[in-house]
Parts: sequence; C-alpha cells; structure tokens
Amino acid sequence: MRTLKTSEAATFLNVSPNTLRAWERRFGYPKPMRTEGKHRLYTHGEIAALRDALKEGLSISSAISRAREKLTGDTPVLVGALTACELDRADAAMEAALALRSLERAVEEVLLPSLREIARRHGDASAPWAFAARWASDWLARARRLAPPPTRPLTVLFGDASRDELDPDVLETSALELFTVRAGVQVLTLPVSGLAGLNDVLQNFRPRAIVIAGSSASDDEVARWAYAVRSATGPLPVALYRRGERRAVRTTSTLVLPPAPSEAQHELMALVDERRPLAPSLRPAAFDTALLRRSVSA
Repeated sequence: MRTLKTSEAATFLNVSPNTLRAWERRFGYPKPMRTEGKHRLYTHGEIAALRDALKEGLSISSAISRAREKLTGDTPVLVGALTACELDRADAAMEAALALRSLERAVEEVLLPSLREIARRHGDASAPWAFAARWASDWLARARRLAPPPTRPLTVLFGDASRDELDPDVLETSALELFTVRAGVQVLTLPVSGLAGLNDVLQNFRPRAIVIAGSSASDDEVARWAYAVRSATGPLPVALYRRGERRAVRTTSTLVLPPAPSEAQHELMALVDERRPLAPSLRPAAFDTALLRRSVSA
C-alpha cells in the first residue's frame, strides 16, 4: 500500500498542508494513519479518489462524498463474490481494498461490513453465511500469520466466549486479535470452557491483561475461567468485548471495549500500557465465584 506524508498529499491535491488538515478535522476525510512518531500518513488511494472528484469541479463536501462512494464500492463486490462462492474474486476484492487502505481499514470498511450484509440477508445459520464466514476467518488468519513478530514483551490473553467458529462474534474478535498483533503485542487465545492445564499454559506467557470476547458462554462459565486465570497470574485488568449490553460493567476494574475492532484495539493498548491494577475487592484472595460473576455481568 502506497502512503503519502502530509506535504506529499497536499502537493498531490494542490492545497496547503493546513487546508488538508482542516478537511480532516471538518469532514473526517482523508483519514490518516499515524507513524510511531505520531506523524500523519495518508493512503494514496484516498488522496487519488479525492483529487479525481475535485477535478470534476465539485465543492469539497461533494468531492469528499464522491471519493467515499468510490472507496466503498469494494463492499458490494465482496458480497457478490462470496454469495456466488467465487473465492478468487473474493480474494481479488480484498486485494483491491488493500491497495486503497491500510489493512485495518480494509477489514473494518470492506471485510466485516460485507460479512454483516451476508448475515443480514441469509442469517447466521445458513449455508451462505457458513461459506463466507469460513473464508473470512481464513483470510484473517493468513493476515495474522503475515504480521511482523511482536516488538513488545507483552501478551494479552483472550478468553473465547463465543458459540462456535460460525458465531458472528468470532470474526469481530479475530479482527481485534489481528490488530493487536499488528500493534506489536503477542496474543494468546484460549476457550473459557477449558480449565484443565490452564495454569501450565499461563506460566509460559504471563499475560498483561485479559479480554473476554463473545456473548455465548454463560456468566458462570466465564466467572470460573476468569477466577482460574487470576488465581494463576495474580491481579490483571479485565476487558469485555462483544459480551452484549446486558453485560455492561460498572466496576472500576473491568473495561467494556467498543464494538469496532480498531477502537477496541486502541483502548486495549491504553489499558495494557496503563497496567491498571484491580480494585482491592476484586483481588483473587478476596472474592468467590458469585462476586466475580457480578464483576463481569450487569
């Protein structure tokens, strides 16, 4: 994916860097990525789409709307390819999306919306959904395998509380895991149903934080697993992802992550970096399963 610095993007559009930043603040477009030094990097595809729209003599608001329409055209293509079971065309649609966006935005703006649309049309118990979901899971797994190795000596433990591999929550969680890995942090995913040998595994990874992801496992099952984890690791901050509104948490020790994977990843990294301790009432020696259940459920 080709990127442009602020000065390069401004020159490409024949405007000043200040004007470009003003458009970003007012319209949310173009939306830059950030380097480790917090410098802006714009995707060439977004800037090119905006330049083409401006050449048509449109106002900036209309040009941005036109550019956005051009970039969102990949979603119907992917939906059509997966509905027709055309794997090569589905892969090509994601390649086209990646040519215009970062991987994170390609996942959030093309892959996940396409899968949601297929679930809406056919239901998540249908054969079309199963076909599309397995393709998407494989695509996300390939992207994770290609991610750079961890650059930080940190591990985040994900507790999988989803129904099965066809649970729609799985794709959203896989995206969050991928984004976390790409942020340089190691991810360990274990099912909340698995307690045997848990201590042995955790001693090899020593996680910095826990994310309980998915809404299918019961609160009792999650509570038993989280208690076992904390007993093995000591007090760790806990975050919930896609546990459902009824499980919203009001304690100071548990963070409810937003549903969008990129936003969830940013909040999760802030939690990991902050290393927020558990409140005294939630330390492993001070609570039973019932108390923990209340800490992870409404």
